[in-house]
Amino acid sequence: MDLLTDILHQTGLRRRVLKLRHLDSNSALQFPCNKSMGLHVVTSGEVYVHAPSLAEPLHLQAGDIALMARGCHHTLSPKADLQGCTLQALNYTDTAEPGGTGISETNCAVISGAYQFWNTPIHPFFKDMPDWFTFRAATVADVPALPLVVDLLAQEVRQRELGAETIVHGLLDTIFTYLLRDVVAQQSKTRGCWSHSMHDPQIRQALVLLHDDCARTWTLGALAQQCGLSRTGLAERFRKAMNDTPLNYLRTVRIQNAMRLLSETEQTLEQVAQAVGYQDAFSFSKAFKRTVGIAPRAFRSQDTQDQAQPWRFKAAY
Repeated sequence: MDLLTDILHQTGLRRRVLKLRHLDSNSALQFPCNKSMGLHVVTSGEVYVHAPSLAEPLHLQAGDIALMARGCHHTLSPKADLQGCTLQALNYTDTAEPGGTGISETNCAVISGAYQFWNTPIHPFFKDMPDWFTFRAATVADVPALPLVVDLLAQEVRQRELGAETIVHGLLDTIFTYLLRDVVAQQSKTRGCWSHSMHDPQIRQALVLLHDDCARTWTLGALAQQCGLSRTGLAERFRKAMNDTPLNYLRTVRIQNAMRLLSETEQTLEQVAQAVGYQDAFSFSKAFKRTVGIAPRAFRSQDTQDQAQPWRFKAAY
């Protein structure tokens, strides 16, 4: 069980490539980032990221990659001061496939991508995510495969060769996953967060078991036995690593899975309930509403309406 892949899959992750863009000295691009994480790969020149969550503009140079958390509205420009810049709001409905585009052909070029979590991700990994995470060119060089991936991405986006769309999506996913892997590595130094649990083999084993079979009627004793720990030992180490209890974490996994099933399948509430470990639709609905804030039927109804929105991306995982 690959925990990170499973977490991304269960959140209903969707992806869109936002093309190669060139910025002149008086232009700036606004990214709304509703329901989306995003990343920017600077292929040439330098750009500045302006956002309410940043104390000062984030300076990015060629080879740098920036990752922003869900909902971080921001603006890209080639200079630190937005005064005098012509602001252009990004329209996601007009940005689907490879091919260079932009405001003008200059030395400042950026490839952007958006990863949409249409259903609010409730997993603690996303709550621990920093608003901004920067992968500097020097750091990129420390990951042997990444510079090659970035170069290939830039080449494929500029050209319109056969199969470019498939290749670009795969390369963007590779960069995105490398960034998340590095986020986990950095966050793992902080106790009381999901990433820190990766340091403890037995707690990691507990997470794998819960993700792999969330429909099982788990008890603290059964889970502890599988991990080679006592009930008290598991509870204490789990709380120390995760700042949570095993059974509360299990509920989070179950509800996140349920959100995806309600969105992507036509299963009845009874079927969804059983698929994620609840005995009946009533107990499932009660737990779902307590966690998400609305009943499963209302969630599904709203999701059906949302699927017609042009902002909704295609599935990525």
